[in-house]
Amino acid sequence: MGRPGGKLLAMKFSMPILALVVALLLVASQAIYTVDQRKYAIKFQLGEVIETQSNAGLYFKVPLVQNVKYYDKVNQVLDNAEPDRITTSEKKPLLVDFFVLWRILDVKQYYISVGGDEEAARRRLSQTVRANLAEEVNKHTAHETISTERDLITSLTRQKANADAASIGVEVIDVRLRRVELPPDVTGPVYQRMESERRRVANELRSLGSAEREKIQADADRQRQVILADAYRAAQKIKGEGDARASTIYADAYGQNAEFYSFYRSLEAYKTTFRNKSDMLVLDPSSEFFQYFKQYGSGRGSKLPTK
Repeated sequence: MGRPGGKLLAMKFSMPILALVVALLLVASQAIYTVDQRKYAIKFQLGEVIETQSNAGLYFKVPLVQNVKYYDKVNQVLDNAEPDRITTSEKKPLLVDFFVLWRILDVKQYYISVGGDEEAARRRLSQTVRANLAEEVNKHTAHETISTERDLITSLTRQKANADAASIGVEVIDVRLRRVELPPDVTGPVYQRMESERRRVANELRSLGSAEREKIQADADRQRQVILADAYRAAQKIKGEGDARASTIYADAYGQNAEFYSFYRSLEAYKTTFRNKSDMLVLDPSSEFFQYFKQYGSGRGSKLPTK
């Protein structure tokens, strides 16, 4: 077994060494810092900017003398809290709601200009975008702002705002109009005018439709009369031709056997006259109409006419 005194002596020598190692590790940890790919880093020495880092990696600093601050490199969104009331070139008010896409471009200039305060940068951006957007909307009509020139307005606003934002180390990537509409105090009368205009147009269309309907109907009636007249003329022509042919046939038949033809015509007349049992005809029995009844009704007399 070793002596207790030797162990105590070894412990006395190891404790300072261990403390020195721990101290060196703490100093080393304070001397190393990392930069994320989504961040900028600014190195300060006694409160003065001495270096900026925009690339991700491992870097060194002097402990206790130098310190590091980080700022976002990624794109950020600036939302307009309330829609702005902007007057168009027609002196019509519009409620314009927008948002801005921006990012830090020069982190050193950003820190010097706004002290690295994000809220201060947002206020500066909001003011310049609102001022330039109002200036552009003032040059255009409501219709142009809402539809035809919307992209042009936002493009010019972005360019002007970006020129001002560069002075604080910021880039304005995009400006977008989220909503453009008339204020509530203007919407009612505008909708009423729109309704009146649509009603007027509807009435005009109905009048044109009625006139066109009358025209089409009159033309159809005229064509109907023409068609009926042509059909009647054709029918009468066919009927006349049929009657003429029938008359020719009758004449030929009459010429072949006049007595039989007279007898046949009398039978046809009898059938037509006495169609029902209730039919009654008051005539003189000796009239010519009953000549064949008198000749052949009793079974006596001359024979029936032959063809």
